[in-house]
Amino acid sequence: MRKIQPLQSRAYEHIRDMVLTNQFRPNEIYSETKISKEIGVSRTPTRDAIQRLSQEGFIDIIPSKGFMLHQMSPKDVEDTFQVRSAIECYCTLLITKQHDTARAQALLEELEGLLGKQREVLETSHDIQAFIQHDFAFHLKIVEFAGNSVFSSIFENYTYKIKRLAGLSLSHPQRMEDTLAEHVAIHEAMKRGDVKNIYETTLFHMDTPKGINLEDVLGE
Repeated sequence: MRKIQPLQSRAYEHIRDMVLTNQFRPNEIYSETKISKEIGVSRTPTRDAIQRLSQEGFIDIIPSKGFMLHQMSPKDVEDTFQVRSAIECYCTLLITKQHDTARAQALLEELEGLLGKQREVLETSHDIQAFIQHDFAFHLKIVEFAGNSVFSSIFENYTYKIKRLAGLSLSHPQRMEDTLAEHVAIHEAMKRGDVKNIYETTLFHMDTPKGINLEDVLGE
């Protein structure tokens, strides 16, 4: 028999999905009451879900008014890229060290397919959201290779911030092209077992958009 999902979890998943699928517009305040009616639950589980999402950095609560998408700060940028650099630099190094194993070869083939999808977007629609989906999948596959549930959980918790910051940086001229080139460099370094350079190659890919994001956030 299927277990009924608690109302708070139902509200949490619904609002979180709306955030991740860009159904909320930046700088717009949303009503807790209206969202409760849309979900079909009372205000209490919705309020609890909103509190949890606020603590996780998805939204900001506006007292007596409602909530809005979380406004990125310089600390958000620094924290996000520090976490990503720590995890992803380790994971790419791990893959590079094991590049000649069947498991690493299978991953590298998957990553090559994702590079092809990124290249297709770049050469056709130039759609930022489509590119972000393939970009995120590329990085997620690298993290999952470690088989570390803590890494995967942390990365999942940063999904919104990673995608939001990616959208900001990719809106800059030439950034989509540069991102693909950096992905290719990481892929090639892992593929040839370049242990000496893979860490710096990955770190460069973290530091470049971080600089762009900091300029954007500070300029707002």
